[in-house]
Order: sequence, then C-alpha cells, then structure tokens
Amino acid sequence: MFKIQTLNNIAAAGLERLPADYFEIADDIANPDAIILRSHNLHDTEIPDSVAAIGRAGAGVNNIPVAALSERGVPVFNAPGANANAVKELAVAGMLLAARNICSARDYVDGLVDEGDALNKAVEAGKKQFVGYELPGRTLGVIGLGAIGVEVANVALALGMKVVGFDPAITVRRAWQLSSGVEQVETLEQLFKVSDFVSVHVPLIEATKGLIDAKAISLMADGGVIINFARGGITDHDAIIAALDSGKLHAFITDFPSTDLIGRAGVIALPHLGASTNEAEVNCAVMVANNVRDYLMNGNVRFSVNFPEAIMPRNGAYRITVANANVPNMVGQISTCLAAANLNIEDLLNKSVGNLAYTIVDLDGPVTDETIESLEQIDGVLALRNLGKPIS
Repeated sequence: MFKIQTLNNIAAAGLERLPADYFEIADDIANPDAIILRSHNLHDTEIPDSVAAIGRAGAGVNNIPVAALSERGVPVFNAPGANANAVKELAVAGMLLAARNICSARDYVDGLVDEGDALNKAVEAGKKQFVGYELPGRTLGVIGLGAIGVEVANVALALGMKVVGFDPAITVRRAWQLSSGVEQVETLEQLFKVSDFVSVHVPLIEATKGLIDAKAISLMADGGVIINFARGGITDHDAIIAALDSGKLHAFITDFPSTDLIGRAGVIALPHLGASTNEAEVNCAVMVANNVRDYLMNGNVRFSVNFPEAIMPRNGAYRITVANANVPNMVGQISTCLAAANLNIEDLLNKSVGNLAYTIVDLDGPVTDETIESLEQIDGVLALRNLGKPIS
C-alpha cells in the first residue's frame, strides 16, 4: 500500500487515478511515499525521508525545493500543458482588454449617474475616449514556445495576427505542434523590435529574472503591450511603470499583482487566474496523479522537471530502479553487484540529464535485502527502489 499526502485540494478526478486497493490518500499521513500538491510552499516544510516522489498539479515548481530533492534522488513531477488552454484563453483575453480599452470603458460606465436621455448622451460621448484597435495585422511576440506558448502563438495566428516566437530550446514535440505560419527569431532583440504585443511563457529561473526590462521595452514601437501570465519576477516593474508613464507602453497585463502596480493607469492586474478553470485543475490533477502512480508502481518517469524521461514496459520480471550521480561506470558497478548475487538482467534502461542519472533494471529473480544494501553502498547512488514483480 502506497501512502500519498495531499497538501492542497486536489481535483477528485485526479485522486481517482490512485485506486484504493493500492493507495492510501490523506492530507495528514505519516511517512508518505509521495506528496501531491498545488501551491503549498514546500520550502517551509520538512519533507520526510520516506518520500520517493513529489507531484505538482500544475506547471511551475517554484514552491518546491527541486535541487535539494535531486540530491536525494527524488523526482519532481509536474503537469506541463495540462493548463495550456486556460492560459492561452487568458492571454487572448488580455490582448483584447488592452486593444479595446475594455477595463477603462467599464470603469467609465460604472461612474455614470445620469438617467434616461442624459445617460444615453453620456454613453455616446464617452465612447470616443476609448477608441481601440483590432488584432488582425498586429504582431505578437511569444517568448517561450513550450506547451502554453505554442498554443498562444497558434491561436493568435488564427485571429489574423502576425506571430514571431523565440525559444532556443524548443523541443521536437513542440516544434511539430507549432503552426508553420509562426516565424521563429534568433534573438529577443529581434522579437521586441517587430512586436506590438509581447506575451511571455517561460519559467522563473536565474536567466529569466527581469527578462523584460527597460532595454527590451525600448526596442518596441510606441504603444506596445506586455502580457505576463508566467511569473512575476520575469518583468522589471520599474521599467514597466516608467514605460507606461512615458507612453512607450499602452498596457501591461499580468496576474501577478504587486503594490507598485495596483491601481496604476495602464495596468490590468488580476489575481493569479492563469490555470484557474475547473478544466485545468482536473487536467493537472489527472496528469500528475497518473505520473506519480506509474513511478511508484513501475519506476517509469514521465514529465519530471529534474529526472530524465525513462519508460520501460514491464514484462513480469523483478524490477529495481536506481537514481545516481551521473558519473562513469555506474551501470557497470550496478551490473557487477547484481551478477555477484546470481541475478540475470532481462532488460535495462539508463538515462541521464545534467548531473543526475536514472536506471531501470528488470531481473530474473527477487532481489534480497543483502543485495539492496550492496547496491546502496555504491558511491554515487542517491536512491534505490526495489519494486519486485508488477502489481496485477
């Protein structure tokens, strides 16, 4: 029986992917095998040694100490793409809010006190203040062509916009999904120079902090619009505010409000709504529950932010998995140790990413505690799991 601790409300459709015959689920459970969460801050939480996996029902993992878990050999799973449609729709809404001055126009009407003909005249007179523009023919620059960025780029193209994208690390999977009408540029400078709108869809890491700064904004034509539904620290708020005050920017739309942005002209600040749809919450919960289940039961790794993808079908053999430092001769040492125990390897998969490697080994017989102890003594082994035969 695997124990799963939930640290936020997780959609029932996701938890249903963890059958009660094999999984015990509670928000307060001792020695859990895995933790599934949404926004709970794990940086402030002591993670028990029993934890073999972390599942984040969402895309961002800033609330999880990924580096420390990597050192323990614990994979962190997320749900990239599960909330892509929700964020895509919000990005399109943001462009429309800015282009048509919808929020300012709404505020104008909310302030009207006239009645009858006087009200009608005030409405007609006021609309002249909020003349906007249409999206077709305007250029959208998309920074980050992952699951969300690709969807935003494709829908903007369908709306008649010109679209340029920047992502030097775009994957083959996302490249196949990206419309051929989206022009990919080689530098951010090129993107800002041609864009009327810029929508950013990258994680907040050291390289992306303050990515949209005064220099980047200065490259845009006057009256540009910045949309940030990714992470707050990606945009330099001082630069944004200065550009709004000077007229360089027409609008800044974000769902990461801060005290320096709230109430400021040209800013449309929302609560963190990017993935806040029933559909997105269900999609994220289902995706991460499936991946945590497959890892705990079979050792397979899909959509982990710190482990390599490693998927090997089970054929009835006994299985162990090893997470280790990515150094030479680890597979050789593992194989030697298993051979010394008279165990024959029926199948083996070894993958690595950065400083971490992961090995799945299927064997012709059960692995004794003595052999497990010998494997754990190999210098560089971070975590070892003995999964035995497949659970029927």
